[in-house]
Amino acid sequence: MKKNIAIAMGGYSTEAEISLKSGEVVYKHLPKDKYQVYRTHLLKKGWFLVDDAGKEHPIDRSDFTANLNGEKIHFDAVFNTIHGTPGEDGLLQAYLNILGIPQTTCNYYQAALTFNKRDCISVLKPHGIPTAQNYFVNKGDDIQTEEIIQKVGLPCFVKANRAGSSFGISKVKKKEDLLTAIEFSFQEDDEVLIESFLDGIEVSVGVINFKNEVLALPVTQIISENEFFDYDAKYLGKSQEITPAQISDEQTKEVQELAKKVFQVLKLKGFTRSEFIFHNHKAHFLEVNTCPGLTEASLLPQQAKAAGISLENLFDEAIVEVLKD
Repeated sequence: MKKNIAIAMGGYSTEAEISLKSGEVVYKHLPKDKYQVYRTHLLKKGWFLVDDAGKEHPIDRSDFTANLNGEKIHFDAVFNTIHGTPGEDGLLQAYLNILGIPQTTCNYYQAALTFNKRDCISVLKPHGIPTAQNYFVNKGDDIQTEEIIQKVGLPCFVKANRAGSSFGISKVKKKEDLLTAIEFSFQEDDEVLIESFLDGIEVSVGVINFKNEVLALPVTQIISENEFFDYDAKYLGKSQEITPAQISDEQTKEVQELAKKVFQVLKLKGFTRSEFIFHNHKAHFLEVNTCPGLTEASLLPQQAKAAGISLENLFDEAIVEVLKD
């Protein structure tokens, strides 16, 4: 009998539209001969099972079931494609854990930790993983402009601490622009991370559980047409993404090993994508995404393709992995 698989997509953040696209790609490629696959939209307006005609059927949040054509649908597993809250910050993971329904991303604590860039960096630093110089600001703090610049220098990056897809991020070149950039980040989150500018080659490395091993995928080199790898560069084609990256074999090995170390130190699982910059010839960690984009334009599918892994095989293995637990 086929297992019922819910593809969770949408979410409550500015990344909801991207998540819906990721979910549709998974729906398209997850093998229908093995699984009964359902779209589930988890949105601010409500949670719904969406049938092939586009009709919404409410999901009962007490047990994560839905009624479809007179039948109550129970799900054997959830393929989580929600970027941002509640699918990437641990809320959905904790909810499904209580219900005993397995899901494809990391566990709730790891999700909350990695979604918080500040806390994630703080955990990784003692393990010898290089990062930028950083400074943290909470909404309501007295902003010490001179102190910030003394710590991180100029130019610097100002980021919303808990946001994805490069929302709420600015590159600041002049002291007088710092407060404006911080206020811009506060539109996304009440915590802000300010980092020193790392000048060098930017790369992205997917690390996944695949066929009973932790596998680092081919490295992608990112060359943005904009000041940095922002939303337009990621999703509107204003960047070059070169897979495999045009870096040396030694650099490739270094950054893949670092990405695997991040995966293992933080006890992650499923699909992840870590970002690094080679600054002064050394890979520096920026962040790790535990629910990365899965659209055809997204980096992790590009890397899987370069590794000879089809989307059908990639997504199938994710379900195989969680169903065996």
